[in-house]
Amino acid sequence: MLPLWTNKKISRWAPIPIRLIVGYGFFAHGLAKLHKGPEHFVAIVQAIGVPLPTLMAWLTIGLEMLCGLLMIGGALVPLIAAPMLAILLVAMFTVHIQFGFTSIKLLAVTPAGPQFGPPGTETDLLYIACLAALLAAGPGPFALDNWLARKPWRRN
Repeated sequence: MLPLWTNKKISRWAPIPIRLIVGYGFFAHGLAKLHKGPEHFVAIVQAIGVPLPTLMAWLTIGLEMLCGLLMIGGALVPLIAAPMLAILLVAMFTVHIQFGFTSIKLLAVTPAGPQFGPPGTETDLLYIACLAALLAAGPGPFALDNWLARKPWRRN
């Protein structure tokens, strides 16, 4: 029996869960920054030395949410990959790299629950790999990019 990835009918669906997870992850991170209070994220951006911290913090929040929603819908995937990669690289090289690779560092289990240390680069690298896979394979079925490629608004 041949492996599943050799079956074109099955393997063409592989980008869908990648797209949905990456899109939801970005949207959820942007939304979390809003719920916690954008001023907290502005302070973080300022602390790591990013110029124009208020503008860059709001730009990051907006891009995370917008690109996340577009990724879920499979819209403009090649275009939104660039700002998504930029966000990941800034986070990785300014915050996470100093904490090594592992993203989950269990420090203790207390009556209040598990206590974790700061995350490393692992999750950033996983997101980058997912974006690379989507750029190489395309967004898969049920993506708005497929509809846009057919240009239904043009008449022949």
